[in-house]
Amino acid sequence: MQKAEDLYRKIGFRAITMDELSSQLGISKKTIYQFFEDKDALVDAIMENQISITQQDCAICHEMATNAIDEIFITMEMITQDFQDLNPIVIHDLHKFHPNTFEKFSRHKNEFIYEIIRKNIERGISEGLYRPDLDIDVLTRLRLGTMMLAFNQDVFPSDRYNLIRITSVLMEHFLHGIVTEEGYRLIKEYKKTHNTI
Repeated sequence: MQKAEDLYRKIGFRAITMDELSSQLGISKKTIYQFFEDKDALVDAIMENQISITQQDCAICHEMATNAIDEIFITMEMITQDFQDLNPIVIHDLHKFHPNTFEKFSRHKNEFIYEIIRKNIERGISEGLYRPDLDIDVLTRLRLGTMMLAFNQDVFPSDRYNLIRITSVLMEHFLHGIVTEEGYRLIKEYKKTHNTI
């Protein structure tokens, strides 16, 4: 499963067949099929594992952060590590070739990630770092949309744009749109010690 995930992250789900995977692992397809019924089952297991890791990482980011903006910077550090070898085509492949697994990913995004973003905005408002007049639901959905925009090959083709750079620019743009003067001051402070935004 780990080898498959490494390959899929670099090349995409479509490009790696079960034949290619068995060759890379140096084992027979029959051996793989003892653990996974088919490629869909393997992709599903990989995505469930990734969702679990993401949820644990989000909890860590929240607990480590001293404030809402700190949480954003810590999150971006984790995202930067996670996206190092991630090919943006994986989301397209998941959507087109593994719709049931994509549906699980979408639920994770629209429920769990939505709540993470919403709670961060609420935290920032309560700390005086984000503006009190924000429409929390609209901005949470905007942030979700821009997260996925970074993977859109029509807007940001991967042969011309770096996924980490796009994510960082979109995050900074979003953050600057919601902060108070105190929040802006903190962003400048954090940027002196972090390279992610």
